This record gives sequence, C-alpha cells and structure tokens, in this order.
Amino acid sequence: MGAENLAGRAARARELAERLRSVGIRAVALTMVDNAGVTRVKTVPIARFEAAASFGIGLSPVFDVFLVNDHITASAEIGGPVGDLRLMPDLGALRRLEAQPGWAWAPTDQYTQEGEVFACCQRSFTKSMAERAAAIGLTLKMGFEVEWFQARRAGEEVSPVHRGPAYSAIVLADVSDFARDLVVALEAEGVEVLQFHPEYATGQLEVSIAPRDPVSAADENVLLRQTIRGVAGRYGMSASFAPVAIAGEVGNGGHVHFSMWERDRNLFAGGDGPYGMSDSGQAFVAGILSELPALVAIGSPSVASYLRLVPSHWSGPWACWGRENREAAVRFVTGMVGSRETAANIEVWPGWHRAGSPASARGYPGPRAVLAGGARPTRDPAAAPVCGGGCEPLGGIEGPPGSDGGRAVQRVHRGTARRGGGLRRAGRRGPGGSPSLEVLT
Repeated sequence: MGAENLAGRAARARELAERLRSVGIRAVALTMVDNAGVTRVKTVPIARFEAAASFGIGLSPVFDVFLVNDHITASAEIGGPVGDLRLMPDLGALRRLEAQPGWAWAPTDQYTQEGEVFACCQRSFTKSMAERAAAIGLTLKMGFEVEWFQARRAGEEVSPVHRGPAYSAIVLADVSDFARDLVVALEAEGVEVLQFHPEYATGQLEVSIAPRDPVSAADENVLLRQTIRGVAGRYGMSASFAPVAIAGEVGNGGHVHFSMWERDRNLFAGGDGPYGMSDSGQAFVAGILSELPALVAIGSPSVASYLRLVPSHWSGPWACWGRENREAAVRFVTGMVGSRETAANIEVWPGWHRAGSPASARGYPGPRAVLAGGARPTRDPAAAPVCGGGCEPLGGIEGPPGSDGGRAVQRVHRGTARRGGGLRRAGRRGPGGSPSLEVLT
C-alpha cells in the first residue's frame, strides 16, 4: 500500500467523515471475522476516521487463533503476545447502522505494519478467489439465508417470541412490527431482502438476502446479523444465531446459495447433466463434496454445531447432492420452468453454524472455503454422487460429513479448503460445450 494510495484514502475518508457527521454519525464500528467465525470489532469516533482509514487501527494477530469461547491457542505461525496488525476499513463498503443511531460500520482487511496483506486475512482471501475466477471469465454470486432464535427479555428471564405454528400468519401478527422495522432498516442500509418469515423451531425467524459477489455477500451477512441484533434490542428482545438455542429442538442454519456464470450464462442451468446441470457446474459440486469434511470443520468450529448436524433435521448431513433435497449436503435449486436460466443455484447446507453463537457461513471463512473446495477435483464431474429422493446412503453416498470432528480437522490441515488452490481453464470441454475447470495447488 503505497504513499499515493494512502493519500487518496485519506482524502476519501475525510469526505466520507464530513458526510456522515452531517447526518448525525458520531462513531464508526470496524469489524473483522476471525477463524472461529466470531465478528470482532474496534470503534473510532468520527473525528478519528480519516486516521483509521489512512493507517488502520491496531489488532493483535492472536485473534486468528481465538476459539469460540475466547480461549487462545497457538500455531506454528501465530500465537503469543508479539506482533501487531492494521485493520484497514473498506471505504466503499461504509454504511450507516440504521438500528444503532449515531453509528456507521465498515468491514476491514488485515494488513501488516509494512503495508502488506496479512496472510490470514479471510476477507482478502475471499477477494483473491473471486478475482481468480474473474481472470478466467467466471462471475461468482452468493446469497445467504439466515435463521435465528429471538426472545423477549424480562430481567434474567427470556421468553421465545413464538411457539408456532411454523410459517404461520398467527406468528407473523405477533412479530409484524419487528419484521417491518427490520426490513426498513436493511433496505436503508442497501441490503436487498428477498424474504422474511417465521420458521419451524420455537422462537425461530428467517430472512434471505439477495445474491452479490462473494466479498459483498459476506459483508452483508455480517451487517445483516448486526442489524437484526440492533432492531431486536429496540423491542427489548435478544437474537441468538446459535446452531441449537433450545436443547432437543431443531436449531438454526445459515445456508449459502451459490451460482457460477460465464458471461451471461448460468453454469448450473442448460447443461446435459442431471436436471440440466452443466459439466462445469457438476464438476464444481464434485469439488465441494470431496472436501466436505474440511468444509464442515471450517463451518462448525464449536461442539454445539454438531448437535444439529444429524439426520432428519434438514441440516444436510449426507455427502451427496440432490435436486431440492434438504437432507443432501448440496441442494440443487433449479427454479421454476421459465426462470431456470437465471434462478438455478446450489445451496450448501452442512456445518454452517459458525461460532456456536453465530449461525454459520458467517463472514468470510465459509464463502472462501466453498470457493476453494469447489475448485478442487474437477476432472470428473461424475464424481459427484446424486441422491435419489430419500437420504439413506444410496450407492456411493457416504454418511454424515461432520460426524467426526477430529477427521474434519485433519482434512483442513491437508485440504484445498485450507490451501486455497486456484482456478484455471482446463483444455477440454464437457459434453454440453461448457468449459471444465482445474485446480491449481
């Protein structure tokens, strides 16, 4: 990050600070998401925003080896009290926090004090994977469905906002004021809401947001959760994204929808594979399925996540893909006839319950792992087992991918989901004329 770039950032930050101050903003929250999926924050008064944008704000690298319970570990590369990083706010992503008057928010990238991107910065890694795809003519889009448990507070007591019926108008009547204010706040922040509804479990609600490029989608996922907490707090409520909020009940998921485009063509539609899947699309799914144990470890770093990742809970515990199959780890959403060329996408289910308190695919570790995993073994699209209708282990389909947390961690240590791999065009084309992909390791 050169002097000229820093001068330009300072001028831009000065302009943004004046604009924010004119509308009553007095402080800015700057966030990063650590490897356990916990969103960490430092804040600066608006008067210090220009300095923060120019030279960042300090953060110990030890946060990259924090656990979900704030216990600190160490690795060969990171650990201990030595060293410092700079959190550099993304000025293009700066937003007002509509549910927290007087506050604005921006995601950050992690840099060393020498002005180089920090190797463990998950946001920068996600950005680099998207850039690699763009370099070979592919556009990636991601969108999130977020479920959470919400309860009213009365001293130390909490009372779920509903006890069913699931998806019912009865529940909506009880939470309609909150839901309206949430949608209004998100729209004011520039987050496009696709759906809101009461969900299946006790006290459970869900919101879906529109697809964006991977980094912007992850940014909005962080902003979405912060806005949910803020609006809930205004109503004297608390929101929890824990994978299981009430023992013995169905828990919260955080599903990521993903599509891959070549120019204006959706590579998950119009192909010769099952249900119209293209050769490249099926190859990408094969990559994700082959890396499921590693992906689950990244998406489920807490014990509580595995309480939900069991059969018959619609948590995607089976290592296969299927059309509209909510027990398959990868659900293929074809869309309705007439919309499939734009609507077709895959939904990755298992393990996305990051941090015990936030539901999974939270922030950047989940999206970047999906991108890296999908790029892995792409020479044989047929390697992706298709689930028939039920979720019993049919031919070639393994059992729950997250049933052994130790095995999952071992796969992270040696897998593409950790290394990142890369993308490039393969020389051959699939039977439908679609380009195949190879991984670069």
